Amino acid sequence: MSTEPATFRARVARLLAPAGDSLQAVGVALATPTRPGAPLLATASKRWLRLLPYVVALAFVASLLPSTITVLVNDYEVDGAPAGALAVAQTAPLLLAVTRPLQAWWIIGTADIAGAFVTLGADGLDGRAWPWTPPVVVGYLALMLALGLRESRRALFGVWLLTGAAGLGFVLIAPKHTNGVQVLLFVLSGVVLLLTAALRERGDAQRRLVEQETISEAERARRTLLEERARIARELHDVVAHHMSVITVQADSAPYRIPELPDAAREEFTSIAASARESLAEMRRLLVVLRNEGTEGERAPQPGLDRVQQLVEATVRAGVPAELSLAAELGDVPQAVDLSAYRIVQEALANVVRHAPGAATRVSVRSDDAAADGGGGGRWLHVLVVNGPAPERTSPLEGSGTGHGLVGMRERVRLTGGTLDTGPLPDGGFRVAARLPLTSKDTS
Repeated sequence: MSTEPATFRARVARLLAPAGDSLQAVGVALATPTRPGAPLLATASKRWLRLLPYVVALAFVASLLPSTITVLVNDYEVDGAPAGALAVAQTAPLLLAVTRPLQAWWIIGTADIAGAFVTLGADGLDGRAWPWTPPVVVGYLALMLALGLRESRRALFGVWLLTGAAGLGFVLIAPKHTNGVQVLLFVLSGVVLLLTAALRERGDAQRRLVEQETISEAERARRTLLEERARIARELHDVVAHHMSVITVQADSAPYRIPELPDAAREEFTSIAASARESLAEMRRLLVVLRNEGTEGERAPQPGLDRVQQLVEATVRAGVPAELSLAAELGDVPQAVDLSAYRIVQEALANVVRHAPGAATRVSVRSDDAAADGGGGGRWLHVLVVNGPAPERTSPLEGSGTGHGLVGMRERVRLTGGTLDTGPLPDGGFRVAARLPLTSKDTS
């Protein structure tokens, strides 16, 4: 039988343990301010919004300080000195609430409780609101506004519970003088704390969402850039591998094509062929690393300017009135430039189909001598894709562009040492102009 009380106490302790932990957490929250020293609305973009909390707090203090003194002296018949001290303690900390609302609550709460004891012994208490005077109610609700915009849920819950506990304590001390003002303050403070906390948490959630979207957009842009670079590397593998294969064949066959070669030259050609084959093997290993999982090797030849006509025709079939101006004689176009020019036209036309379906589009590909127009010498390939505004009866397939399609263009132009100029036109169209070198600048 002696074990039954111990067992009962153990069960009660287990049941009360969560409540004790919760109260301890609330106590810690009440003693630990959130972001101490940071003013309310400190992150606002406009200066007047950052100054607004100070203006509001100053307005409350300027109005409540004299009214508190007047009410205490005239209505509750409190002496002037205690009334002035209580008024300052109950209102001035509202200025502190702009940066440290929890500390201001401890000061104001203590002053309000002290004021309740002072008015309890005053001669004019009969028929007056007690334990909280009307100015106390107004100032306390203003303080709840600052608390709700700053502190954690646990801290707000603790403030609300202590507010109700203080009112209940005064009911037990002097029940004949209470007239329900403590219940009114308890309810109104809970409503203000709930609304302001919900408003603050909604704003915090929106800021986190914007930050996450910014991070996600940056990650998508970075991933697109890396994928485009890998794609360019895979395509250039075919171009460079062709030249390396030619070097290997020429070096291997030189001793047979030129029988009178000395032994030293034969050894040199053998070394050149071995180096070329090693370079090809290294390129293939690099290509395996760059290739995405599940992506098979491309077996078709890489496209060039000779297939731009097919691109334009496909665009016309997609409902875009496009026309092509392709120079008859472009001269010797390096394979890397040839491939880059094709990809730039391809991406530009794809953007027209996605974002401006039905817009009149013009594609121009020509070469010229840059020395003739002050370009610094050398021959250049000019690729221009211009589209007008989309007809009003059509709607874009994509509402807004991310600009990721331009990443590939910039990378290809930078690869060849050219320049790229893109941007909207005054009439609502868009322009893509690329300038790619046909000859090396290092001609000396």
